[in-house]
Amino acid sequence: MPLNIIIGTQWGDEGKGRITDLLAEQVNVVARYSGGDNAGHTLTIQGEIFKLHLIPSGIIHPGVLCLIGTGVVINPKVLLHEMEGLRQRGIDVSPARLKICANAHLITPAHIALDKANELGRGREAIGTTLRGIGPAYTDKANRSGLRAGLLAEPEALAEAIYAHIEEKNRLLERIYEQPGLDAAAAAAEYAAYAQQLAPYLTNGPILLDEALQQGQTILAEGAQGTLLDINHGTYPFVTSSSPTSSGALVGLGVGPRVVGQVLGVAKAFTSRVGSGPFPSELEGDEAVRLRGTGSNPWDEYGTTTGRPRRVGWLDLVILNHAQRINGLTELALTKLDILSGLEQIPVCVGYELDGESIHYFPTDLQQLARCRPIYQILPGWSEDVTHARTLDDLPENAQQYINFISTQTGLPIRLVSVGPNRSQVINFSEP
Repeated sequence: MPLNIIIGTQWGDEGKGRITDLLAEQVNVVARYSGGDNAGHTLTIQGEIFKLHLIPSGIIHPGVLCLIGTGVVINPKVLLHEMEGLRQRGIDVSPARLKICANAHLITPAHIALDKANELGRGREAIGTTLRGIGPAYTDKANRSGLRAGLLAEPEALAEAIYAHIEEKNRLLERIYEQPGLDAAAAAAEYAAYAQQLAPYLTNGPILLDEALQQGQTILAEGAQGTLLDINHGTYPFVTSSSPTSSGALVGLGVGPRVVGQVLGVAKAFTSRVGSGPFPSELEGDEAVRLRGTGSNPWDEYGTTTGRPRRVGWLDLVILNHAQRINGLTELALTKLDILSGLEQIPVCVGYELDGESIHYFPTDLQQLARCRPIYQILPGWSEDVTHARTLDDLPENAQQYINFISTQTGLPIRLVSVGPNRSQVINFSEP
């Protein structure tokens, strides 16, 4: 049985957690492969809202094993808080259901302090990070000075490593950033206590996944962020510090390409992003409010992790085709189709005008991207409420045309379309 990968095709926040939850019923293992608690996956199940930051979205399904993979950076405090919240709501988060790869890296208070200091020092050039310490943790990982989760098995050794780590970072905070240092002894004691609680969850992730595949089990790889936030192929430097792409899934879990089955790209029916950087199809004013919502509902366009209002714009097919090339997508899931109901016309970006020329590729040069102006094809909208649709035929003709247009322009079949925030509000094209 294969490993199937779920990929965000835009700037993140596409609804990957929702899609993972839908597909988790059919798999044995859900494995998170990148990012940290800068991610936020919101699930609405029978009116109950779950917000997950580190734990894979499959945890809501009894019997599904969840793995936090090697490519993830973990804040133990956040993880334990998330585990306790789920436990209080009757979700089993015991070591029998949740595993942590020993090769994943830990986020420390110093990483968070450095993240904040670095953003403050950038001023107007700030990246727009979530200030969760993600970038500094990945920096230490690449610099071969990071702290791996395997240290959680040895509380005393972890405490010593945290103490030395904080002392080293204090010199950087105080001398370079002119920020106050941290209490190294307090941090060491804090992390030793975390180790007592998390040590039973440690595992060898690649071995676990290989054994599952050898036994014929199906694995679902869940990522964080989206393709345009990839450190190699995104809108650098306004990106995350990991690779939320299909190749990143292989590295982040420790598996080879031969085991990959489907690569499902998740896209909103429009486009959104949080943070700085060019955004060709971005809208402002009343149109933006129309797509974003007011924030009165938990599924409005406000960041699950930060609460920041998301920048929004019309669907950009240049971006989707870029994501298709980068990830080798085999199919698409379209989310938030219901938000477009009530629009007379729906513009879709099918290309860019760059310095007087028409292009249909995504520029790698950020200055060129900033000069790009969207070329729109106008599609007819629909007024009908689509939230009760469960088959393609339940949708208005113009909504069907919108879906077919996206499929034709990307060359990808549409597997799923969500028409509301609840688990049941979905059209599954793979079902008879």
